[in-house]
Amino acid sequence: MEKKIKVLVVDDSAFMRKTITGILSIDPEIEVIGAAPDGNFALKFIEGTKPDVITMDVEMSGMDGITTLKHVMERFPTPVIMLSALTEKGAEVTLNALSIGAVDFLQKPSGTISLDLKKQAKVLIEKVKGAAKVDPRSLKARKFTPVKKTEPPAEKKLPGLGLASKSAEKQPLVSCRTVVAIGVSTGGPQTLLNMMPKIPESIPAGILIVQHMPPTFTAIFSKRLDGVSKIRVKEGKEGDIVEAGTAYIAPGDFHMTVEKGFNKKFVIKIRREPFDTLHRPSVDVMMESVAKLFTGKNVLGVILTGMGHDGVEGMKKIKASGGKTIAEDESTAVIFGMPKAAINSKCVDHILPYPDIPQKISELLTRF
Repeated sequence: MEKKIKVLVVDDSAFMRKTITGILSIDPEIEVIGAAPDGNFALKFIEGTKPDVITMDVEMSGMDGITTLKHVMERFPTPVIMLSALTEKGAEVTLNALSIGAVDFLQKPSGTISLDLKKQAKVLIEKVKGAAKVDPRSLKARKFTPVKKTEPPAEKKLPGLGLASKSAEKQPLVSCRTVVAIGVSTGGPQTLLNMMPKIPESIPAGILIVQHMPPTFTAIFSKRLDGVSKIRVKEGKEGDIVEAGTAYIAPGDFHMTVEKGFNKKFVIKIRREPFDTLHRPSVDVMMESVAKLFTGKNVLGVILTGMGHDGVEGMKKIKASGGKTIAEDESTAVIFGMPKAAINSKCVDHILPYPDIPQKISELLTRF
């Protein structure tokens, strides 16, 4: 019998500790070795037992989840899954946790009679199993280090495309004919926070990003990315015209696709259909729509860290349309599932550690 995944549950609510322990104990591959009521107790427990994965409440009395996480990352690097309420405050704190080194997060189960509890239970178990595969030694290296931003100029020049400003108020329309489609899941927030500042403001393409996240989180994460990036980053909205020098994050619980408008410009569509996808937003749905409109040298697909195989079919279609494709290398992927699935499907042109991907994107777009 294979070694079980040892999990420590940290939550200041006795009810939640019991609920989460009960969920995880359903799976024979997981063993809950302890339940801590606060951060101080958790740190003592971790030192003595060395769990494989920790689930941690974001908001706790005494030592809160963020403070506890900082101590864990410094003293006992361990994969941590944050449990958060889907509120604006909860999203802000959870995104802070992800930038510090937490590998994933999940909405807190709302109770034993919740209609979503079974679904949440399945997702939590999957996330714990995924987190158990993360090399603890890589956690510190992936922490996001805030960049010191300088005040952007009032206008910025996109070669051959006219003027563009990061300010939504000042930015004139610079409709693009080239797109970069990026798909990412577990480990994505840290990866994107480190990658996006390296994208040059003069990039002659629009960027479409599907990061598996729930509502509220995507809006706040978009603003956070915008704050560290040279280009403009925003949550995609119905009717947005795809502009060069702008990145669009698919909103939580909605698919984001692209269609050609009456003015021959490319327009973002936000919808719930199809309903039968494993994820919403879906990387495949976004990439497949891109592959229909942008062919050959006008499309570039990128698949980054994440569990599962979302994006494989989309990457295949981008490749079949004549576009170029990039996958994150196993050496830097928090979870190698999505990149590995794409690589195994023989649809990837370049395999690179994520710090090298922005430069490769720039090189490929220069050749276009």
